[in-house]
Amino acid sequence: MNIASVIVDVPAKQTDKTFDYKIPGKFKDIIKPGIRVIVPFGPRKIQGFVTELKNESSFSKLREIVEPLDLNPVLNEELLELGEWLTEHTLSYKISSYQAMLPAALKAKYEKKIVLSKSADLENVHEKLKNLFMESREIKWEDAVSQGLVQQLHEEAAEGRIEVIYQVKDRVRKKLLKHVLPAVGPEKLTEIRDNLPAQASGQQAIIDFFLEHPEPAEQRQILTTLGISQASINSLVKKGILKTEELEVYRDPYAERDFAKKTALTLTVEQERAISPVLDSIENEQHEVFLLYGVTGSGKTEIYLQSIQEVLNNGKEAIVLVPEIALTPQMVTRFKERFGDYVAVMHSGLSAGEKYDEWRKIQRKEVKVVVGARSAIFAPFENLGIIIIDEEHETSYKQEENPRYHARDVAIQRAITYNCPVVLGSATPSLESFARAQKGRYTLLSLPKRMNNQALPTVEIVDMREELRTGNRSMFSVKLFEKLKDRIEKKEQTVLFLNKRGHSSFVMCRDCGYVMNCPHCDITLTYHRYNEQMKCHYCGHEDRVPTICPECNSEHIRYFGTGTQKVEEELNKLLPEARVIRMDVDTTGRKGSHEKLLTAFQEGQADILLGTQMIAKGLDFPNITLVGVLSADTMLHLPDFRSSEKTFQLLTQVSGRAGRHLLPGEVVIQTYSPEHYSVELAGTQDYDLFYQQEMMVRKVHLYPPFYFLSLVTVSHQELMKVVSVTEKIAKFISSRLSREAVVLGPVASPIPRINDRYRYQCLIKYKKEPDLNKALKAILDHYQQEMGKEGLQISVDLNPYILM
Repeated sequence: MNIASVIVDVPAKQTDKTFDYKIPGKFKDIIKPGIRVIVPFGPRKIQGFVTELKNESSFSKLREIVEPLDLNPVLNEELLELGEWLTEHTLSYKISSYQAMLPAALKAKYEKKIVLSKSADLENVHEKLKNLFMESREIKWEDAVSQGLVQQLHEEAAEGRIEVIYQVKDRVRKKLLKHVLPAVGPEKLTEIRDNLPAQASGQQAIIDFFLEHPEPAEQRQILTTLGISQASINSLVKKGILKTEELEVYRDPYAERDFAKKTALTLTVEQERAISPVLDSIENEQHEVFLLYGVTGSGKTEIYLQSIQEVLNNGKEAIVLVPEIALTPQMVTRFKERFGDYVAVMHSGLSAGEKYDEWRKIQRKEVKVVVGARSAIFAPFENLGIIIIDEEHETSYKQEENPRYHARDVAIQRAITYNCPVVLGSATPSLESFARAQKGRYTLLSLPKRMNNQALPTVEIVDMREELRTGNRSMFSVKLFEKLKDRIEKKEQTVLFLNKRGHSSFVMCRDCGYVMNCPHCDITLTYHRYNEQMKCHYCGHEDRVPTICPECNSEHIRYFGTGTQKVEEELNKLLPEARVIRMDVDTTGRKGSHEKLLTAFQEGQADILLGTQMIAKGLDFPNITLVGVLSADTMLHLPDFRSSEKTFQLLTQVSGRAGRHLLPGEVVIQTYSPEHYSVELAGTQDYDLFYQQEMMVRKVHLYPPFYFLSLVTVSHQELMKVVSVTEKIAKFISSRLSREAVVLGPVASPIPRINDRYRYQCLIKYKKEPDLNKALKAILDHYQQEMGKEGLQISVDLNPYILM
């Protein structure tokens, strides 16, 4: 096989296919499918992915691959195939699909180094390479390539003696720590040890240590383990018996913490009933999708843990997805306690370097379980036994830029390849998933009761309009305020939930009604108290707070709406004795701050945890007996057909934080629309009734799960251009579809302008339209030139979760 098919890194219609390149003889054994290579493309050299090897090409004159970027494939065979599937299902380019599967460190500008692995003995390394490694345990890739040593590198890598490391410029550096290692062989070490004077006990201890463990050891660890001084090491280094080197260590975000090993808990009868079909599916290596529908606190996590244990016993691997904001230290701890070092964790709180290290652990088969947010679905495992998606209804599982995939679809696709089960867990499943379970496409597993048969918390719904009528202008209803005081006296804890960040929503003039908008987007600016700034949450524009109205020069400028900072201030005024921890985007921006705040709350350093969405999920603290929802309506009135569903899910999730252990829980929901069924039914936690009611609404209005949706959004700096292009697109689509399909639009998007670009959209509702994908692809191809040159942007989302 001397020809490689390569997908090049140029996302365009003309290049969305493979190009053939000749493999130079010196790279013959190295180039394999899944390896990244540098290839000549036109006048420049660019990166690409090898997708297959072959013996002949339909082109007679082929250019040669310049060099491989990897010694081992970064994408295995299954991921290469998955990339093809992803391209088709999201209408994206193949190169975008492959890039989406890799950690950021492999996409940046980088410097490649070759490193001797810790256990490698220089004696066994290939003669030609040995000279390069004489000075240091790491050498530059270019140095080896310039001397024509790629073949030797490949052989050494296959033996595990060396590896290629990407040191990403400005982004990822390897973490280096001082290591000590013997500079002489074991016979010489023994001879030196026998001749040491008796008082040199420190030096003896070090030599004994290296006779037992000849590989490099971290200097700090040697000092603490052996209880010796730095002087002992220094004198052995001076004599040339030991040497020191800066070596790479994994950046382990959890290295500082010890996880006590925990064993499995005894399952309740209901849990046994729910887990048994999953275990059967693992045993029989059968693909099946399970929907684990269990109320908050019913013990879903234990079912996940025991199913994974079964998979590990069979020598296979597991992927667990959790929503980004529910990836709390508490969640990670439960997996680390059960499976120890077999767990890799991937989420946005990690630096690019930490993510790269976790990905390498998976690729090197050093771990068996990955717990992570959306992109962890592409973990490069090769023997998957189960995929679990917790809180499957969460919208964060949908990626909002190309490729616009939903992690659930990718999970099912991968599980089909490996003949393994997928478990989707939720207390409030998405309507689509629940409808599939009702139809029998998914298998429904139910956990209707809490673990210790604790009652679900009692929920009271407070009509804030009534509070206003009785003259209460505070953001706390009388009921919630009394209960807050009561909890502080009893030394119990409270969670207060507010569904937005910032201090006040907007600034308005009381005299003329002027509201301060973003000059680049058609959306109000949000007031942030901590730096006295007005911010646009869409384009990032910042402005100072006006003291007088720009329209009528009135001084009656007031803040409207409620933000977490404002609530915190009012709490300090009304309940000065209450200790409050606030969690929102502003207080958890710094690395590790999320964990610090939650640990402080768990240790009882505060009475009230006040926060936005990030506190709604995954928290399990025994002392929380009260949950207060300050404004249940913020999501209800968004122009989105899922707004009722999202409101119901969020209220149910937040309510589930109360009374999970021995103390009973109470929930107070404050709202201006108490009669809305999603608020009412969240109060009784009645998912089944909500499902029936919402399904009727969806059926009448032709929305999922009865119809599929696709959304085409067009944006450009000129309004007329946007309108005319969107009109042409709507006409073209309508002409290609059956009478059953509905094309709505063109209409201005709910946010008609972002960053000085006008936005129009058309929404397609359909049941079966075999030609739709072709038509949408044809549109993207047709406008490609203008999208490149004239600043036109067209995005197609085949399963939109955000219609804004």
